[in-house]
Amino acid sequence: MKLENVLSELDGFGRFQLRTVFLMVIPRVTLPFHFLLNNFIAAVPSHHCDISSLDNRGIFRNLSLADRLVVSIPVQEDGTPNSCKMFAEPQYHLLLNSSNITDLTTVPCQNGWVYDNTTFHSTLPTEWDLVCDKKRVNKATATIFFMGVMLGAAVFGYLSDRFGRKRVLLLSYVTTTLFGFASAFSYNFAMFAAMRFFTGFGISGISIITMVLCIEWVDIKHRTAVGVLMSMDWSVSTALLPAVAYFLNGWRYLTAVVTTPLFLAMITWWWIPESARWLVSNGRVNTAHFYLSKCAKVNGREQFMADLKPEVLSKVIILENENRKYSYLDLVKTPKMRRLALLTGIVWSKAESGWYTCSDWTVSFLQHVYPSRQNGLGFSNFMARIGVSVSPMIMLLEEVWIPLPSAVFSLVAFAAALSAYFLPETRNSRLPETIEDVEQTRRLSFSTSNEKSLS
Repeated sequence: MKLENVLSELDGFGRFQLRTVFLMVIPRVTLPFHFLLNNFIAAVPSHHCDISSLDNRGIFRNLSLADRLVVSIPVQEDGTPNSCKMFAEPQYHLLLNSSNITDLTTVPCQNGWVYDNTTFHSTLPTEWDLVCDKKRVNKATATIFFMGVMLGAAVFGYLSDRFGRKRVLLLSYVTTTLFGFASAFSYNFAMFAAMRFFTGFGISGISIITMVLCIEWVDIKHRTAVGVLMSMDWSVSTALLPAVAYFLNGWRYLTAVVTTPLFLAMITWWWIPESARWLVSNGRVNTAHFYLSKCAKVNGREQFMADLKPEVLSKVIILENENRKYSYLDLVKTPKMRRLALLTGIVWSKAESGWYTCSDWTVSFLQHVYPSRQNGLGFSNFMARIGVSVSPMIMLLEEVWIPLPSAVFSLVAFAAALSAYFLPETRNSRLPETIEDVEQTRRLSFSTSNEKSLS
């Protein structure tokens, strides 16, 4: 008897499952908000050197703003003022003839910059002058965030397999909320970078635990549908974020507001069910029976659970050692697990370095051929964030050759597609519960619509 059969008898995609999906969508709204936040808070508006230091005799008061820029700022090839350099001395002759500036002495900006605040009231570059020589620091803000996500994937993947999905999910809520608001109130860049790192660390738990928890509560034939349904929060939130940023064009307000859905998530956490699969796997059959009974009541299948006693659940999942706790080392101890870890790691890291939401399909895949789903998903998320973390740095290659970043992303996407080709098919297969299942020392059964093996 398999847990998939039990879930199927309880209506594996009934009102209980839909309610669970809805409860998971609430915190997942913050995922695209924070993952794409850097596009807005790190935006670099038009800027030029602060030229007030050149007006040592008050002459500028007689000039228009355009004339002041002509005599103070060299122009670029496209005719716009240079963003990072100024003339060492005012060049008033350029008001009469501005065609020849090749021999004029220029220096880096001496007294900061003046920014165009038409679109953004404030951003990280305008707050801490992360432009010109410091523009790489601005690019690094995304990398710092995703390094936190990378570490969080490994830590929360392990913790949720060790202590349960629900409790660790609450920890990720609290962590993300605390450091998300701390980011908004940072008083210098070093503090902001540290707070964003830990925000990424916490939000990684939300990313992987919510998906796994939903997948583990539905039957086999509806897992793909749930994966697609869960991914729609990305589409909606991604479309919503620009509108929010339009009305809140200050980076502090925006950072705080995109974190606020987690307050509602913490309230609704009380109604989230623990994974029955995790409970049974860890010998907590009475608690598993409690949640399965709640599922049966909501879905109108009370009679089935009335006939299924808690002690029967202990035989639902066959474990080679009921006291065994999986760790990340188990991903590389056996041949097929090593191969699986390598291929999924390549797919995630390569695909996400080019396009973040390419992970929707691989999430569904990971729920199937890994027996320790949180460790497996945590590892693959860890690899994915490596790809995402280096992406902003890859964009700096355009300084060498403009098409170079696109060429690099195309190559890594091809590598991901090639690796995905060698992954095994998972359609309609039951979830492996042990490493032996993956190594196929015991043949995996496949679900059919008329499968009834509850005797």
